Amino acid sequence: MQDEKAKNWIKRKALENGFDACQISDATLPDKVKERLSHFVEQQYHGEMSWLGDTQERRGSPDHMWPQARSAIVLGMNYGPDHNPLDNLKFSLSGNISVYARGRDYHEVVKGKLKQLASQIASQLKTEVKVFVDTAPLMEKPLAGQAGLGWQGKHTNLVSREFGSWLFLGVILIAAPLPEDEPEADHCGNCTACLDICPTNAFPAPYQLDARRCISYMTIEQKSQIAFEYRKLIGNRIFGCDDCLAICPWNKFAKLANEQKLHPKHEPALWPLLDLLDMDDALFRETFANMPVRRAGFERFMRNVLIAAGNANDEVLIQKIKPHLCSDLPLVRSMAVWALSCYLSKEQMKTLYREDCDRIVEDEWKRALNH
Repeated sequence: MQDEKAKNWIKRKALENGFDACQISDATLPDKVKERLSHFVEQQYHGEMSWLGDTQERRGSPDHMWPQARSAIVLGMNYGPDHNPLDNLKFSLSGNISVYARGRDYHEVVKGKLKQLASQIASQLKTEVKVFVDTAPLMEKPLAGQAGLGWQGKHTNLVSREFGSWLFLGVILIAAPLPEDEPEADHCGNCTACLDICPTNAFPAPYQLDARRCISYMTIEQKSQIAFEYRKLIGNRIFGCDDCLAICPWNKFAKLANEQKLHPKHEPALWPLLDLLDMDDALFRETFANMPVRRAGFERFMRNVLIAAGNANDEVLIQKIKPHLCSDLPLVRSMAVWALSCYLSKEQMKTLYREDCDRIVEDEWKRALNH
């Protein structure tokens, strides 16, 4: 099959397999991508995500990870919501989960379709292929920009003129050269909406992210306690944050996700804090089975729920928070102390005090009893 004909065949098959966009790039990324990654790691912007530093060399370019790779087929799957996610922030008695995590785990959905498409490509073109969805040391966003799916905006996420902020990415590396598509230009212009809206000022400069200050990182990746200075700023966000994505003006072109598995499993897509505070580990696992939320684990998730409860400014939650003072999990106990301190006086907190051997819990008690 001729190269151009093969390229057109792949793009047609991608759409038939449920993808919304398909572009092709060389399997090599320029040095500037590796330099940006090095700066990110050197500044410690990756926080507790140690694997970003550990895999830095392989992550610098796809051909470092698989030397046989010649081309990268970059696929996009639209997960556009049916509403503006920023509207959910005003419902303080509900926990807000990031748009991407409200349906079935995208890793499963995208990877299944990728494997099917990759098998068809390998059979048709008689060549080796490898598939990647987010979990491998592959930099999908720079590849997507190079392939022309969109560009990395000032918030470092991919922006598409056709789908706005809402594209899941998958990559098929192929051991055969294919004609490359033109890269997408940067269309951010003078706009700084994504930088300005960030509640925690997580962007040291345009096109740079300090993950340690990012609510998505704190509520999903961070395993340790969330710093006191950020808790009020988190609001009702219990898993992820969509602010910098949702505010982007290019979302006026966004479309509702076609893939039903990516639609919210829970309607409406807000979770009452009263219900979440009643969850135990077993119910958490059952409720969020096959959803991205489950990867945070019960302890971190309940830590986030208690922060939202502390921010809700409704005393109806007090009796639901109190039992968590006796949790077996230190992060949960400590956040229960903080959440209650948002409602109760120092004298009232003293009546609830329980001496604790865990330092982070004792630190929370000291703060609560001296506030």
